[in-house]
Amino acid sequence: MHGKLYLVATPRPGQAEAELMRRLEAALEGGVDLLQLRAKNLEAQAILALGENLRALCARYRVPLIINDRPDLAALLEAHGVHLGQGDLNVAQARRFFSGWIGRSTHEPEQALREQAALEGGPGYLSVGPVWETPTKPGRPAAGLAYVRWAAQNLRVPWFAIGGIDEHTLPQVLEAGARRVAVVRSILDAPDPEKAARHMRRWLDGLD
Repeated sequence: MHGKLYLVATPRPGQAEAELMRRLEAALEGGVDLLQLRAKNLEAQAILALGENLRALCARYRVPLIINDRPDLAALLEAHGVHLGQGDLNVAQARRFFSGWIGRSTHEPEQALREQAALEGGPGYLSVGPVWETPTKPGRPAAGLAYVRWAAQNLRVPWFAIGGIDEHTLPQVLEAGARRVAVVRSILDAPDPEKAARHMRRWLDGLD
């Protein structure tokens, strides 16, 4: 699986779609190479409408589009992947609707080993975290860098470290063994999303 810098795009309350699209395009210019639409507060038709625009944007940059939670909408949008939390459909259930990549959130080694086994035989990846507590997942305790170190030693499928990662904490995550990261606020809410993405990409590419 290609991709090192994975941006989870969550529309902000009151944010105009044009502003979201502007910030996402800047992030893609800066080196984001996977994009997920995570719109838990939107109904299906609104997700489809926004997803169509994101699919066109991703196509211009040749970046895969992933839809959060909804394999049915991912299939309708002809997205590359769907990302599922622990409370969502499991991998086998999702594959009844969708044949693309399946991503699965994990928070501890036991979950990761179970999900890795479920993904075998089909395209997919895991997320590992949250490394640090984050307002994106309120109440979710941090899994810590120890979980990243465990993943680096034990996982065979592609995986992304996630949770509280920004340009200041990224070096610690890389030192722990991560080679791919997923982020939200550090790029989406940055004053200059392109600059933030470019800086993180340089770390991931071993240039800083």
